Amino acid sequence: MKKKLFALLMALVLVLSLAACGGDKGGDTQPSDGGAQSSGEAQPAGDADGEEGSHLNLGYDMNTDTNYYGPYYDEWSDLTDEELYEMALNEDKDQTITVYATSSKMLKTEEPFEEMYPGLDLVVADLDSDEVLSKAQIENETNNVTADVLQTKDVNGEVFHEYYANGVIEPFYPRDICTHIAEENLKYSYPLYSSQSFWYYNTEAFPDGQPITSWWQIIEKNDDGSQKYALYTKEIGQETAYLSLFASFIINAEEMAQSYKDIYGKDLEYTYDASSFAFEVPENNAGVEYLWRFTQADMTFIGDGDELVLAVHNSTKDRPALALASAGKIENREESGYNIDWCINLSPYTALLNTESMMVVSGCDSPAGARLFIRYVTGGADCQSGGLKPFTKTGNWPLRDDFVDEKNPAKLPELGARANDLVSIYNIYPDVQDMWMYWLNQ
Repeated sequence: MKKKLFALLMALVLVLSLAACGGDKGGDTQPSDGGAQSSGEAQPAGDADGEEGSHLNLGYDMNTDTNYYGPYYDEWSDLTDEELYEMALNEDKDQTITVYATSSKMLKTEEPFEEMYPGLDLVVADLDSDEVLSKAQIENETNNVTADVLQTKDVNGEVFHEYYANGVIEPFYPRDICTHIAEENLKYSYPLYSSQSFWYYNTEAFPDGQPITSWWQIIEKNDDGSQKYALYTKEIGQETAYLSLFASFIINAEEMAQSYKDIYGKDLEYTYDASSFAFEVPENNAGVEYLWRFTQADMTFIGDGDELVLAVHNSTKDRPALALASAGKIENREESGYNIDWCINLSPYTALLNTESMMVVSGCDSPAGARLFIRYVTGGADCQSGGLKPFTKTGNWPLRDDFVDEKNPAKLPELGARANDLVSIYNIYPDVQDMWMYWLNQ
C-alpha cells in the first residue's frame, strides 16, 4: 500500500474515467455504452519510478477539489423504486439479491424488504469486514460473482483505492436521496450511517462539564511533570480508524498548530526526531509532534469498550481519567449507572466520521435488485421505507437531513466531527503506522 503520490494520483485519474467517458448532461455523468452500467476500469496504483519505500508527501490538498470523485451519477441514479422493482423481477431466474454485510443488524432487513417487494428474495450473509472484501475479490477474480451488494466501512482509503479502482465494486448514488446528504459525505461512497469515537470523562469528578476542549490537553502534564489524566484506549496502532485519525492530524498540521497556540498562547515547540525512519518525515509538523508526544504518554490499553468507560467511571477528581471509546458506549450511563459523558467539540476537531457504506458488486446477477435494496436500506425516497430502523441506535448517525434522530443525545453537527479525506489518509497511512509502532516502543 506504500505508493508514491504521483502514481496514486495517476491511478485515481483512471478511476475518474468512470465519470469522464460519457457525455455531459448538466454536470451528470453517463456511461459510455449508453446503458445503466458503470464503464471503465481503473488499474491499481503502483510506484511510478520503481523505488522502494514511501514518504509523507503532504504537498497535494485533495480538499480543494470537492468534486474529486463522488457523487457519481449515471442512468441508474434517476430510476425510481417502482422502475427498479420491475427490472429486478425480470433480471435473475430466482430473483435473489445477496448482501454481504459486516453488521448482523442487516439480517433484520430481510423480512420487511421481502414484504415490501413480493417476488424478491433477500439473502444476507453476516461476515466480518475482511471477509466481505476478500470474498468479493475472489468472486471477481474467478468470475463467479455471488454477492450483489456489499456493506462495509472505509477508514483509511483501502476500499476506495483497492476495490473501486480494481473494479470489484462500483458506485451507486440515487440522486433524489443524495439531495438529503451533504456532499462531503458522498465523496468516496454512498453512506448508510456514520459512527465515531469520543474521549469519555467522569461527570462526578467534573460536574461543571468536560475538562478538555483540545486534543493537546489530553496529554497535558501537571506542574510537577506528572501526567494530568490517566489515559485508557484500545491499542491505536492496531485500530485502523484510530490510526487514520492520527494520520489526519498530520495532514491538517496547521490546524493542530493553531489549536496548540489557542490553548497555551504560544507557538508549538517541535521535539520529535525523524532521523530513524527510512522515509521522509516532514519537519515542524504539528500532527507528527502530537503523534510523538502521545506515544510517550502513559496509557493503558484495553480491548473491550465497556471496560474502557468503566475505568472512567471508577476514576476520581484526584486521579482523573479519560478513555477513547466508541460513541455507543454512552449507553452504560443509563444501563449501568456510569458517571460518564462525551468530550465534544475538541479542537481542531473531535473525530473523523467512520461511515458504513453500501456498494454494488461489479458484474452481479441482480444489478437492479441491488440498487433497489440500497435505496430501501437507506430510507427510500421519503426516508419512510423502514430500512434504516435496524441501524438506528445510540452512537449511529444516519446522514440524511430528513431523518429524525431520536436515539442520540446530540445531533451530529453539534459534536465537532468531520468527514474523512480518504485520499490523503491512504497516501500516508502505512508510514504513520510505522511511526506509531516505533515511537510507542521507545
